[in-house]
Amino acid sequence: MSVQPRFPFDSAIAPAARQGWRARWFHVIFGHDDTASRLFDLVLIVAILASILVAVLDTVEDLHARLGRAFALLEWFFTIAFTVEYVARLLVISQPRRYAFSFFGIVDLVAVLPTYLTLLAAGGQHLMVVRALRILRVFRVLKMTRYVSEADLLWSTFLRARPKILVFFSTILTLVLIFGALMYLIEGPENGYTSIPRSMYWAVVTMTTVGFGDITPHTTLGQLVTSLIMLLGYCIIAVPTGIFAAELASGMREARQRTRVCVHCELKEHQPDARYCRGCGAPLPTDESND
Repeated sequence: MSVQPRFPFDSAIAPAARQGWRARWFHVIFGHDDTASRLFDLVLIVAILASILVAVLDTVEDLHARLGRAFALLEWFFTIAFTVEYVARLLVISQPRRYAFSFFGIVDLVAVLPTYLTLLAAGGQHLMVVRALRILRVFRVLKMTRYVSEADLLWSTFLRARPKILVFFSTILTLVLIFGALMYLIEGPENGYTSIPRSMYWAVVTMTTVGFGDITPHTTLGQLVTSLIMLLGYCIIAVPTGIFAAELASGMREARQRTRVCVHCELKEHQPDARYCRGCGAPLPTDESND
């Protein structure tokens, strides 16, 4: 049984031995097709969720006062279990050093460090929510590998839209600086605008229509400028969404045109709504048949 990497971070993962206990445990830990590997991933995910729940509930003062000792014992249980799992992953692969410095290798290590840090410094246990990143392995259990290509599409869309988004953010930063300086001059320190950076913070909060209310204008001119910024904020919010949506639609159209190939004459780049080949007239494969 071969194990195909499911993430780019796992591209270097290979079994340390062709036979023996290392090979068997490699397929259990890194596999996804047989019952044992699926059960391992399911147990791992349940343990991750349970450990996060323990870490979250331990921050509630009443529960910590009544169940603090139980929470501590549970956390050490999960930490030891995750430590054994991390060491097992290093033992069964051919390049443990490369895995240790990969994304999931670092996450696996960070997942067990906070509890050990509590032996040196108090409060380290609250860093354990980083274990939520390990839920990404649920894609192996649900066999959602084909959605990795959709993630590639989103990333390529972001790269194509990057110049436009950079220009947009540059414009926003310029407006924030202008309105921040303007409100600092209009309102002044006596109304809470004690500096231009603090006024810029207010401009960001107002332009994004969040409005925390910790700083508010008191003068008529300041309220007029605030109203203008609010109206401008509603217009601005739609800009990056439109840019990304347009690039995503273009990328999806291009991807579909590239993948729709006539099975008879092998002609490529058909229109998304085309039902017949524009070369030979034969029926084109549907999306279901492509999958």
